[in-house]
Amino acid sequence: MESNEIDRDAAAAQLAALDADRAALADRVVQPWWHDVALGLLLFGFLSSYAADSLWVTFPAMVVFFVGLALLVSVYKRITGVWVNVDARTMALWAALVLLVLVPAFVLAEGFDQHWVMVPAGAVLGLAVTLLGRHWGRAYAAQLRGER
Repeated sequence: MESNEIDRDAAAAQLAALDADRAALADRVVQPWWHDVALGLLLFGFLSSYAADSLWVTFPAMVVFFVGLALLVSVYKRITGVWVNVDARTMALWAALVLLVLVPAFVLAEGFDQHWVMVPAGAVLGLAVTLLGRHWGRAYAAQLRGER
């Protein structure tokens, strides 16, 4: 008798191979710890540069920030071979946190000439992006493994 169905053992082997590939991808997409720390430091440095209230400080800090971001993206792609986008929920959380911290900081800095407030605002957001990046990377890897 001839059968057009896939052999049950072959199908099980293919599914096991797919699970192994998914687990390998999950291990590969988690960024190294220093990646999140570097991102946090870049953000801290850029936002803290506003405390100087000088374009001669802020503009070079902005250039360093964007060059640093480009280098982090390049290194991540080279290490992992992929680029991963953050999910909408995490981006909404990040946007809310940025607004919660930066709006009052800019009001104090520009409206009340308290430019020093940008240093703690940069520290809060630098630490937040570091911790959020670590959390998101681990959650994404767990999702790929099917643990979530």
